[in-house]
Amino acid sequence: MRTFQLWFTVLLLLTASPVGAKDLFDTIQSTTRQHATHETQNEIQPHRQSTMQEVLLNALSLKGVRYRYGGTSPDTGFDCSGFVRYVFREAANISLPHNARAISQIGNIIAPDQLQPGDLVFYNTMRSAFSHVGIYLGNNRFIHAPSSGGGIRVVDMNDAYWSKRFDGARRITDNY
Repeated sequence: MRTFQLWFTVLLLLTASPVGAKDLFDTIQSTTRQHATHETQNEIQPHRQSTMQEVLLNALSLKGVRYRYGGTSPDTGFDCSGFVRYVFREAANISLPHNARAISQIGNIIAPDQLQPGDLVFYNTMRSAFSHVGIYLGNNRFIHAPSSGGGIRVVDMNDAYWSKRFDGARRITDNY
């Protein structure tokens, strides 16, 4: 029942999305296919696959929640690391450190061509390495809490602003 409610919420929130509800729905649906066909050094386990689907659903259900420096909840707003920490705690029962730089030190380093939905992507947005974090959705898009203008949103990693500032990616597992 929880999965149905999350899907319904996500679809409702995305109907006005500039990225397009169908595109994001297809991204989530393709997660299963990507995990099933994507070969990595460590075989993806079904548990991780379902956990990352929950992470994506939870993240997308928060689209539009306003930005707040130091924010850690949907009621008061999120900053980038507060958003990522909240999503992973609620959807995967994984506790992450308190800021983007600390989060960038855990998990497994992932090459850009190996990104899978649910991986974390890091950016230099404050003239400091690993100063921003978001959650990779697939198709070169990620969801994050930007520091300016509006709230949580989906953006394209290939946009000039983001592609110049990419610092790397990490894959978080249950025991990271």
